Amino acid sequence: MVDVIAGVVSQQGTCEAGHRVGDEFVIGQTTPCGLCSWSFYTLYPFSQVLQFGSSFPWEPDPEVARVACPDPDNPVVFELRREGGG
Repeated sequence: MVDVIAGVVSQQGTCEAGHRVGDEFVIGQTTPCGLCSWSFYTLYPFSQVLQFGSSFPWEPDPEVARVACPDPDNPVVFELRREGGG
């Protein structure tokens, strides 16, 4: 299975977990240390799609998915990128 790198590409307001642009987390066989659990629960289904070789029709790059955390007042946007090919 390939890893998916979840990188913070946008952050507005105050993230209670302290995530900032440039933070990166590896989603592989274990839960990433330091990643907010709310964000992880949101990112996980998208990471599984990438890990198992599929993609999203709305994304111009089949190796990538952009996903926002569920906090509408302080959104953190992650870019998920498949590593190691699909």
